[in-house]
Amino acid sequence: MTTCKVAIVLLNWNGKDLLEKFLPSVVRYSNHKNYKVIVADNGSTDSSLAFLSASYPAVQQIVLDKNYGYTGGYNRALKQVGAEYYVLLNTDVEVTPEWLTPVLSYMDSHPDTAVCMPKIRSYKEQHKFEYAGAAGGFIDKYGYPFCRGRILNNVEDDKNQYNDACEIFWASGACMVVRSSVFWQTGGFDESFFAHMEEIDLCWRIKQLGYEIVCIPHSIIYHLGGGTLSYDNPRKLYYNHRNNLYMLYKNLPQKRFKRRIFSRLLLDGLSGIVYLLSLKLKAFRALLKAHKDYRKHKPQLKRQRQQLQQTAVTDNVRGIFLYSIVWKFYSKGKRLKFSDLNLDKKN
Repeated sequence: MTTCKVAIVLLNWNGKDLLEKFLPSVVRYSNHKNYKVIVADNGSTDSSLAFLSASYPAVQQIVLDKNYGYTGGYNRALKQVGAEYYVLLNTDVEVTPEWLTPVLSYMDSHPDTAVCMPKIRSYKEQHKFEYAGAAGGFIDKYGYPFCRGRILNNVEDDKNQYNDACEIFWASGACMVVRSSVFWQTGGFDESFFAHMEEIDLCWRIKQLGYEIVCIPHSIIYHLGGGTLSYDNPRKLYYNHRNNLYMLYKNLPQKRFKRRIFSRLLLDGLSGIVYLLSLKLKAFRALLKAHKDYRKHKPQLKRQRQQLQQTAVTDNVRGIFLYSIVWKFYSKGKRLKFSDLNLDKKN
């Protein structure tokens, strides 16, 4: 088992081209005696492993026998890594000099902080925030995620307007630094998610244990995004709809559970009508399949919910906004920015 203070673990699946492009910055700017760069391979069938062996023999490989998704792949790989901090890093991320220094400094001095993330800019448009995380994630009362720097599909330019270290609700799976002890205290990622929104579910469970999650904007990375599935891909829509329902069912506090689940189901019904009217038939079928699989999975979700309620330290977690971000977005004419929000209206 690898033992170090910081294990930077990239989960790869048929991503040789991404490794060629982005791994050099990770190796170059993570050259520290207490850091270890590891590529966990999720059953790739391309030449990823041969490339790593030939070009980066110092990068440790963890080879899994098949594609277990983001959740199962990381769970299995991290069981083979001994480190104080896990850095979960996508293979389509370019890091910058000293990118981990401010994050680790903060976590070393704040033992109640279990997870941190850097500020994430777009690799393609480097003056903009990146969709999947920006400067830290939140959710609204119905479970819709948004970020400092990105509301739904409105992504802001980064003008250093969110440069303060800030407690957030969720850290992006593109790059998150998590205490290994807390990761395993929660049981790790929920493998039923397979991919998408699993990091929000993990962060919610971590917050219920009383820990904080923080964005450290003085650490900057650049994320390509859409490296596995594009944002409008029907399969991604399926995972997002299904996994959002999984997450809400498991984690919502009892006093709001029935009302919020019912409301979210209605909102998904409205989304289905929009998909039909706009002739997005693949998206409509993805939504139907997501709800079918959610209903099938409810007995397991109920058991998980009961277990979480028994172990939770608090259900009054900070970072859930007590209104609909979708309503606010469209009522503002699709120009809503995070800075326009009333920060007092959150749990």
